[in-house]
Amino acid sequence: MILRPAARAVTLTMMVTLASLALSACSSGESGGGGQTSFVMGKDGIATVAKAGRKPAGQIKGDTLQGKPLDVAGLKGKVVVINAWGSWCSPCREEAPYLNKVAKEMKRKGVEFVGINTRDGEKTQAIAFEKEFGTSYPSLYDPTGKLLLSGFPKGTVNLQGLPATVVLDRNGKIAARVFGAISDDTLHKMIDPLVKER
Repeated sequence: MILRPAARAVTLTMMVTLASLALSACSSGESGGGGQTSFVMGKDGIATVAKAGRKPAGQIKGDTLQGKPLDVAGLKGKVVVINAWGSWCSPCREEAPYLNKVAKEMKRKGVEFVGINTRDGEKTQAIAFEKEFGTSYPSLYDPTGKLLLSGFPKGTVNLQGLPATVVLDRNGKIAARVFGAISDDTLHKMIDPLVKER
């Protein structure tokens, strides 16, 4: 079949577009360098970073849903679990009891939990969520996702993919990550090795 010049141009444009999409899908921002963090995905769905390759989280601070100032940098010396969530998100509702359970269990071992509530237009929805699940730790209010975008190296979190859980080691460096709803077992697999680190 012989294509006319106009059809050839359209076909060529489509092929170039598809090739560039394929390349961009492969470069997900997880290869390291340029401020990015190199994750290695485990069979259990937990992506981790070797101690030598960890990068610090950016500035994660603001006001909580209750209007109190919170700066994650002030938690250095503790293992910090940061969970990005929204009250409208079904998987966030599914994981909430597990996060709360492990937060209570691990507090005495020097583990702090911080939520980042995002894409909720009104605080009232997020506060109702916390009340419903008896959330025992604070959440920063981040309706536009600004904290998520500026607080983590490129490729660490995806604003469109909630929930997301990121764990920082005692030095404030990104050590592990999971996308999607998380269980208490998965949380322990992420946290326990970091608690033992010295």
